[in-house]
Amino acid sequence: MMQNLRGATLSKRKTKRTTDPAIHRLDIGRGIVVVKVGSAVLADPQGHLDATVIDQLAQLVAAWMEQGRAVVLVSSGAIVAGRGVLGWPRPPRTLPEKQALAATGQSHLMHAYTRAFARHRRHVAQILLTREDMDDRRRYLNTRYTIERLVELGVVPVINENDTTAVEEIEFGDNDILAAIVTVKIQANLLLILTTVDGLLSDRPSGLSNVHVVPLVERVTPEVEALADRAVTALGRGGMQTKIQAAQTVTRAGIAAVLANGRNPETYDLLQRDCVRGTLFVPETGIHLTRREQWIMSARSRQPRQLVVDEGARRALIGGKKSLLAAGISQVVGDFRPGDVVDIVGPDGRAIACGLTNYSAPDVERIKGLRSNRIAAVLGHKPYDEVVHRDNLVILET
Repeated sequence: MMQNLRGATLSKRKTKRTTDPAIHRLDIGRGIVVVKVGSAVLADPQGHLDATVIDQLAQLVAAWMEQGRAVVLVSSGAIVAGRGVLGWPRPPRTLPEKQALAATGQSHLMHAYTRAFARHRRHVAQILLTREDMDDRRRYLNTRYTIERLVELGVVPVINENDTTAVEEIEFGDNDILAAIVTVKIQANLLLILTTVDGLLSDRPSGLSNVHVVPLVERVTPEVEALADRAVTALGRGGMQTKIQAAQTVTRAGIAAVLANGRNPETYDLLQRDCVRGTLFVPETGIHLTRREQWIMSARSRQPRQLVVDEGARRALIGGKKSLLAAGISQVVGDFRPGDVVDIVGPDGRAIACGLTNYSAPDVERIKGLRSNRIAAVLGHKPYDEVVHRDNLVILET
């Protein structure tokens, strides 16, 4: 069965049948597509940039743009390019090695894209980001306006994590997560993740012999998450785990995601015909998030920042989007400051909401379980009655 994708929604109507259930027909109109391509896709067998793949990608993007679509490219590959330039004999092992290779390779990566897109009379623009750029609302808005203006000018933004300056506290951890954040924050129509496998597999590659591609994921559940191959390759940090996280981020915002094989030339042929073979993650229905809510949800940290609540607080939050009070909090996990986005976790360990905290982790640790009228006596001040106000809250569990 071929599925029809309309903007940020998925039509449940059956179209014509196909012998391959993993082929989906895309109908994205003239909207924005975010394409994420990983290091392993861009690397040839020697671990250097693969010009053939870059040319295929440029041809696809140019064809889409001729049809009136806008494309934002989120690309890894700076470290791969650096290895090729310096003749680096092995994958980098330390953070300084990775940063040095990224610093060397980034200009060569952009040069490769510049040459490939020039053949189609298209210009590219480099945007390097860190997590802080997207978590700070002013910097995020500046970034969004820049991307929107580049799109209006017909330029292809090429976004990459700023590996040269990123450290553990601010790195996205993988360009999959960066791509998902960008997709949500610019309200794109589709996130296409190109990887080295044909999609989400029914079991890990080392498992059963009858492994097959899961063609359709209607909701990211713990069972779906369990399919993730958590191994990190020499070229990429995320593996399947971060791709599922990225898909979950965008589908919760009402945007579809597709996982396909970027090393297979057939993928580019199919995409030029608005078809794709891979795994389609269906946008969740009944979710109508404001831009602020989308920003809050996409600003969730890779590091554990959690407020564990009791059953009463869980029911109150889900039932009526109430504010989270200190009285309902039983445990604090991780470190955070006022204004950070934290996950609100139920007694069973599942995230039920996320939101902007009014208090730091040490302060919440001191006031957890207390009524709001006791906060001032414990902290010496009480700027807010709520730990997370309902206006700064996004419900994840329904």
